[in-house]
Amino acid sequence: QLQLVESGGGLVQPGDSLSLTCTGSEYTFKYFPIGWFRQAPGKEREGVACITGSGIATMYADSVKGRFTISRDIPKNTVSLQMNSLKPEDTAVYYCETVSEPWSRICALVPAKGRSHYSGQGTQVTVSS
Repeated sequence: QLQLVESGGGLVQPGDSLSLTCTGSEYTFKYFPIGWFRQAPGKEREGVACITGSGIATMYADSVKGRFTISRDIPKNTVSLQMNSLKPEDTAVYYCETVSEPWSRICALVPAKGRSHYSGQGTQVTVSS
């Protein structure tokens, strides 16, 4: 069964950059559109960015447009989230999840449903001075 593992979280200061990586355990990972989501204490989980299996199409939440960049390395079976100009309000646990069925040509900032849904355990990002 496909497993997703996030890495790269940590404590940074406002204005700093951080890169998160989501690694898939099986070759099927490359067929899934993948999204990054985050959840801050007391708040609902929100979609941050997503990317299709081909890496051609991406989508971003308004709150991170121009600051975050999602990309994928198909041979390495990874999806990365480059976060620049970080703000305290970016503090959250960040999760990578599948956002659609395999081979879908679009992605959306909502998790996939049913048997197409896979999620990692999350990685903490804290932005504080």
